[in-house]
Amino acid sequence: MTEESLIEFPCDLPIKVMGRHTPEFRALMVAAAATQGGPIADDAVSVRLSKDERFASITITVHVQDHDQLRRVYSALHATGLVLYAL
Repeated sequence: MTEESLIEFPCDLPIKVMGRHTPEFRALMVAAAATQGGPIADDAVSVRLSKDERFASITITVHVQDHDQLRRVYSALHATGLVLYAL
């Protein structure tokens, strides 16, 4: 049985990462994603803060070649220990 994907690879894929808002959160998430997804342009990152600014939602668009690379990007993000959710 083959695994059928709704994602057509290679592609640019936005990944949303949520965590506590700290001065270094954005830079750490971009660096973690870049370790597996390659260089990430500044305009491929957007940040939204929660109403009370305690949490940040960062969308990082990464270029991925296949499912394995996508899994590695998510793993690198979670390995920071700072991610509460990643979509």
